Amino acid sequence: MDQTAPDADGNVKQQEALQTPYLYTTQEDPLLECLVFLSHYHGNPKSAEVLKAGLPTPDHGKFTPNLFVRAAERAGFKSRVVERRLENIPDQVLPAVLMLGSGRACVMLERVSSGEARVFLPETGGTEETISTEELNKDYVGFAIYLKPDSEVSFDRKEEAHERGTSWFWGAILKNWWRYAQVGLAAIFINLFALVSPLFIMTVYDRVIPNNATETLWVLATGVATVIIFDLVLKSLRAYFIDAAGKKTDVELACRIFDQVLDMRMGAGPSSAGAFANTLREFETLREFFTSATLVALIDLPFALLFILVLWLLSGPVALVLAVAVPVILIYAFLIQIPLNKVVRKNFRESELKHGVLVETIGGLETIKSISAEARMRRIWESVVGLTARSSQKARAYSTSAVNFTGTVQQLTSVGVVLFGVHLIKENEITVGALIACVMLGGRAIAPLAQVAQLMTRLNQSRSSLDALDKIMKAPVERPPSQTFVHRPRLNGEITFRGVSFTYPGREEPALNDISFSLSAGERVGFIGRVGSGKTTIVKLILALFENKEGSILVDGTDIRQIDPMDLRRNIGYVAQEPFLFQGTLKDNITASAPHVGDAAVLKAVRLAGIDEFLSQSAAGLDLRVGERGDGLSGGQRQGVTVARALLRNPPILVLDEPTSAMDMTSEAMLKKKIADSLPGRTLILATHKLSMLSLVERVIVIDRGKIVVDGSKDEVLRQLKSGEFRSPKAEG
Repeated sequence: MDQTAPDADGNVKQQEALQTPYLYTTQEDPLLECLVFLSHYHGNPKSAEVLKAGLPTPDHGKFTPNLFVRAAERAGFKSRVVERRLENIPDQVLPAVLMLGSGRACVMLERVSSGEARVFLPETGGTEETISTEELNKDYVGFAIYLKPDSEVSFDRKEEAHERGTSWFWGAILKNWWRYAQVGLAAIFINLFALVSPLFIMTVYDRVIPNNATETLWVLATGVATVIIFDLVLKSLRAYFIDAAGKKTDVELACRIFDQVLDMRMGAGPSSAGAFANTLREFETLREFFTSATLVALIDLPFALLFILVLWLLSGPVALVLAVAVPVILIYAFLIQIPLNKVVRKNFRESELKHGVLVETIGGLETIKSISAEARMRRIWESVVGLTARSSQKARAYSTSAVNFTGTVQQLTSVGVVLFGVHLIKENEITVGALIACVMLGGRAIAPLAQVAQLMTRLNQSRSSLDALDKIMKAPVERPPSQTFVHRPRLNGEITFRGVSFTYPGREEPALNDISFSLSAGERVGFIGRVGSGKTTIVKLILALFENKEGSILVDGTDIRQIDPMDLRRNIGYVAQEPFLFQGTLKDNITASAPHVGDAAVLKAVRLAGIDEFLSQSAAGLDLRVGERGDGLSGGQRQGVTVARALLRNPPILVLDEPTSAMDMTSEAMLKKKIADSLPGRTLILATHKLSMLSLVERVIVIDRGKIVVDGSKDEVLRQLKSGEFRSPKAEG
């Protein structure tokens, strides 16, 4: 039994095996170590950090087989979990990962003889050993993971959408094609069953009543009742299939979109957070379309032709009434889409604006109240709400007109069917029963068309949503599938800028202009300059948050664009100019990048950051809860927490961007002392406007308007600042 991911009705034993965390032994993570080994074995080495980056590891922090499969795809492998006896694993699929008892795992490389195999065992320090297959079989639990290199597997599945348009969406839909095929099959029988009632009525009027055939009536009624019960069952199954397909599609698409958001390059998305959030919210519109009654109406539309055909067979010319009515309804519905589509798109843009204002207001509520800007925000809000309301009203008006028109045509169609039918009855061409059946069939044929207007409106909304989401899914990501990164699990900290110029997306003025400098490993350098001079931009480029288009940035002699961003950032401890904390506990915030690190490392980082004193004043300690963006902590305390976060993993490179801007002099002095004690062996990059912070560095680079003004030893630069040999930035301290 082969399986990549467990299914709800799959084998229970395999389900449990897929979810088992294969690590309760002394090694860190057997499955992860096996995958790291295989990436080296196949010549495409990846570090453990890169392989597990962004994956939703459980609380215990260990790989499950399902996570292994996802990580393997990111590393360029095709893989699947299989249930096989050891002797039934063919040599052609080796090396393969074997799941062993007690949560262990190994890689079986090859069979060296009839009774022995060469294996890689993480638990013995990552060595290759030759052991007997009998001994191996005792530990083997019956599940293995086959994998092979696949150059077509992209490092990130979402980026496939960048090359194939909206395939990120349709690919997820088509994965559940068999569910939708079942929906279509059920729809065929449901619509065929809809013919039963009209034919039953016709037979009763034309055959049963004139002949007083009571027994025949009971037989027919029993048959019709049976069909109606089957119809109920099929409708229930259809609803279940739609919900089941929608659930799977919903989860996959939601994960893909969220992954894309996390993997996008900075500056690639909308500039407004509110507009961005509104665009992502439009996923709900897409989901509704594929899980609602609208989809049922869409599937039922083609069957209108079936009812018209049956009506023609029963009454001949009467079918012409519907043959005219159906095109009239469809033509009107399509014509109304021209203005409706424009209004829907206009409403979408205005909704983005409204959502942006709302998010901005909530985020800046304290500032709005502090500066008495309520009147301004109310004016803006009422303006955008008015615009949105007007466009929504227009959209509803167009949609309502189509609904009303369809209803009118439907009524006229019934009148026309009766009118034609009566004349045909007079001419003895049809019976009364046939006329009643025609009226019922006509109503059944028109019924799906009554929802055409609503269907087209939803289609327009869904198309607008898909277009907006597609722009996000096509945005450039940090790990393009076409690029193979250089494996750099540990960096020394040597950094070189060569002729680097950089302009932020959407800006005309360059933030940096032909910047060149070199930092040795372990060197401590301070960047000073005016506000907006380019200090923070240098920091962001070192972190590869933005990609430089001109010049080159080298880390340990390797172009930064060739180093995997996860490898790079794992080696950098970063304190941002504006500290950002997540809602949760202090420990959650400190360990955000390394959630499974030990308490000893957390406490050490807390002491180095100087926040142990204020933590000791709280009974909750590291479990102290903070609100969004660190609400409940002072600015200095938030900065202290971000410093602890930066020091947690003992990085060889420390990047501090105004790390004490919100601290008092006492807190700053304490932090400087503790950072200084941890600096030996680290490369320090300090961006600051406080000259007092320069005690941490031995070299100073002055930046002004994106260019290097002075680069020299700290003492020499400070001497020039004091003597006024060049215009210096305004400094504190």
